[in-house]
Amino acid sequence: MTMPDNAPKLDTAEVRAARRELAACFRMAARLGMHEGICNHFSAVVPGYAELFLVNPFGYAFSEVTASSLLICDFEGNVVAGDGVPESTAFHIHAQLHRLKPHARVAFHTHMPYATALAMIDAEPLSYAGQTAARFFGRVALDKDYNGLALDDSEGARIARAIGDADIVFMRNHGVMVLAGSIAEAWDDLYYLERACEVQVLAMSTGKPLLPIDRELARKTGEQIMGEAAAAAGLHLASIQRQLDRDEPDYSN
Repeated sequence: MTMPDNAPKLDTAEVRAARRELAACFRMAARLGMHEGICNHFSAVVPGYAELFLVNPFGYAFSEVTASSLLICDFEGNVVAGDGVPESTAFHIHAQLHRLKPHARVAFHTHMPYATALAMIDAEPLSYAGQTAARFFGRVALDKDYNGLALDDSEGARIARAIGDADIVFMRNHGVMVLAGSIAEAWDDLYYLERACEVQVLAMSTGKPLLPIDRELARKTGEQIMGEAAAAAGLHLASIQRQLDRDEPDYSN
């Protein structure tokens, strides 16, 4: 069939690279226990097409995702490329995030255990008592209004409004969302967020009071970390791709 001249070009080098990078994030998240069955979803705006996004197909565990299995969807719920459909909550959340929050070119949603545990407590999730947590100082929102599954666009839009200008969103009684301008930056934040939450939960389990960093020092430390984050994020993603190239090379198929 002849494609119209204005049809999106979805097999460019940039799109193929984005597919491989996103598939690598799924695989490493599975290795690290940052997934939950066939639930949870990662998405990324398609390079060159602000109205289209890559997302995982429903029914596949993170450990099964490959570059070619990722779907490309539009904001109206159409699968533009790929076999299968996204999970309904994935579509309603991610389509609205990418539509209403243009800075959120990448959105990673998980129920990873330590971050989700802190989304369940009756307190602010992060205490900023550790250096890793300080990278998120001033970047976190808390969506306090858990409203069940996101089964329509209105819930996705509500979540987008609750996020504001944040990069990290703890979704009370639910999980977390990480937003970023690139796949590498989203992976870097997702990884370090779970590590920060893990050590906080371990510290809380001692029964001793947490000792938060002075707020001004936490702010300064966060700025120092984020000043190097873009370059470090690219190196971090490259490192997981090298590991997967060695151990699970099918991810890039």
